[in-house]
Formats: sequence, C-alpha cells, structure tokens
Amino acid sequence: MAGGWSRDGAVQDQIEDTIKDAVLGARARMPAGEGTEHCEDCGEPIPNRRRAALPGVRTCVTCQAERDKAVSHSTINRRGSKDSQLR
Repeated sequence: MAGGWSRDGAVQDQIEDTIKDAVLGARARMPAGEGTEHCEDCGEPIPNRRRAALPGVRTCVTCQAERDKAVSHSTINRRGSKDSQLR
C-alpha cells in the first residue's frame, strides 16, 4: 500500500532498487584479474586458502578490513518527504 502521491507498489520498488544498488556495489568491490602472493599494502604473504577462495585477491584479511572501513555508502533518500517534492 503506497500513500500520498505514490502509486501502489512504489515502496517495494524502492526496497528492490536499494538492494540492487548494494549488490552491484559489492560486486564492483570484488577482486578481479590476477592476484598476488603478497599483500599490496603490508607485504605479508596472502594465505593459499584466501587466494583460492577469492581469485584475484591482492590484500591480506587485515588490510582488506581496513579498506572496507573506508568504503562510503550512498546516502540517497529514495523516498523523500512530501514537502521536499512540493518545492
């Protein structure tokens, strides 16, 4: 049930768009190409199991965790308020 000026199903469309954006963003951050045996950031060896699980990986777990902290997420408000739509 949508309210106000929106059509029925609009809320579900917004939810699906948000999920789609998150999946596309995660896929874009996945490693691609040829991986390395040593971490690009710290130079430590990357364990064989990590390289097998993520082909193309170029960082160790610790350095990747630091990189992931720096990822900023979109702050797009898909719904907005009625007041902002009337301006």
